[in-house]
Amino acid sequence: MARDRLRALVSFVCSSCRSSLPQRPSILSQITRNFITSSNPAAPRTSGLDASLSRPTNDGSYNRGSSILGALDFSPESMPEAVAHPQTAARLYYVPPHRIHVYCTKHNTHMTLTRPPPRKQKLDVEDAYKPPEPNQPVMTYATGMIGFRKSGRGTYDAGFQLASYFLKQIQERGLLRDIKEIEVVFRGFGSGREAVTKVILGQEGRLIRPKIIAVTDSTRLKFGGSRSPNPRRL
Repeated sequence: MARDRLRALVSFVCSSCRSSLPQRPSILSQITRNFITSSNPAAPRTSGLDASLSRPTNDGSYNRGSSILGALDFSPESMPEAVAHPQTAARLYYVPPHRIHVYCTKHNTHMTLTRPPPRKQKLDVEDAYKPPEPNQPVMTYATGMIGFRKSGRGTYDAGFQLASYFLKQIQERGLLRDIKEIEVVFRGFGSGREAVTKVILGQEGRLIRPKIIAVTDSTRLKFGGSRSPNPRRL
C-alpha cells in the first residue's frame, strides 16, 4: 500500500527532470526501505543514528514520567528524613572548630577563645537551610589585663606575654582536652601579630599547635568610604 503511494508521487515528476537526476538511490526509495523494515517486528536493529534514537535510554535511575513541574514543587518539608544530597547532609553534620581571635592594633592586642554551639540531639532538614550559629566566647584577655599600661600595651613584648599567658590559661582551665580543632583568626597588623605567631610556633604552643587546622585573616578592608587622615610624619 505504501509502495503504491510512493510510486504515485514519483509519477508526478516529468521525464526530462527524471533523466537529469544522478543514478543513485533516491530519498524516496530510502524512505520506503526504512518504512518497510520498521513495520516488520522481526527485522534486525538499524545502525548509526537510528540505532541510538531507537535504543531505550531509561536505565532505571529516573522516572520517565517526571517533568520540570515536579522540581518546581520542591520544598524542604517534602524531603525525607534521610537527606539524599551529600552537600545538604554535610551541612547538617558539620561542626565548626574552636577559634582563637587575635585582634592587633597599634595601641593594644586582644585574644579571644570561642567554641562552637552545642549540637542538637535530633537533626532536622530545615537546619541545613538556616545560617550557621556563631561561636560562643569562652574567655578573652588584653595586654592591659596582665599589667601593661598606656603606651606599653601596643609593644611587641606586651603581645608576646599576652599570648604566653593566654595559652597557659587554656591548659590550666582544662579546655585543651575539649578542643579537637582550632582555627586562628588574625585581624589587624599591630606589633602583637608577629608576637602571637612567635609564641604559637615556639615552646609555649607545642600542645596547641597540632590542633590548628587553619590560619585566616579577617582584617577589614575599606572600599571608598570617608577620607582617611593624613599619615603622621615626625
